[in-house]
Amino acid sequence: MDMRIMNFDSPAFFQALQNLVDGGACEKGSAPTQDYVRDAKAMASTPADVKEYPNSYVFIIDMPGLKSGDIKVEVMEDNVLIISGERKREEEEEKDGSKYVRMERRVGKFMRKFALPENADIEAIAAVCQDGVLTVTVKKLPPPEPKKPKIIQVKIA
Repeated sequence: MDMRIMNFDSPAFFQALQNLVDGGACEKGSAPTQDYVRDAKAMASTPADVKEYPNSYVFIIDMPGLKSGDIKVEVMEDNVLIISGERKREEEEEKDGSKYVRMERRVGKFMRKFALPENADIEAIAAVCQDGVLTVTVKKLPPPEPKKPKIIQVKIA
């Protein structure tokens, strides 16, 4: 497969990675793991906007049709913000004898990871999902106060 012409955000790219993992086409340990491929696929299909304000960072992600219980927001060590969850297929429609003729809305796991800057206050994070849009606000720590020079009095000997 010629990787130069492959669009890394395309489903074909991730399918090719999955085939490598499933088919054992590469030596053990040289192919990406299934977890890595799943996470890469979930991250590529979850677009986000990031804004910086004077006192905070704001992450905005579209989450149409999801309830707050379907979304997980956490901060891992090294100040990594992770937004994840899963959108499941609606099954009540199939119970009444109907079936999908076309399914274009994305279902499955989603995830995004963001490296937070050093001035992010991980104790002051708020997440609100309204009208299908998740907004995660991370407050900034106040800048450190500049150190005042220590004045040493010179004594006469």
